[in-house]
Amino acid sequence: MEDMKTWYQSRTIWGAVIAISASLAHAGGYNLSVADQGQLADAALSLAGTVGGLVAIWGRMKATAKVA
Repeated sequence: MEDMKTWYQSRTIWGAVIAISASLAHAGGYNLSVADQGQLADAALSLAGTVGGLVAIWGRMKATAKVA
């Protein structure tokens, strides 16, 4: 079976989002270096993992079925 991950765990997706955001920021007069873009992608990936963990905990707390 292939390794699977959710979209928000993908460095490629976050890299694309950051690249698009950097282009929009450049159009608005703000420049992001390639290093800044990489750091933003790393931060977004870390944040997504943290949020995913918190949502899992919240979901378990709200669940009505017991864990065996």
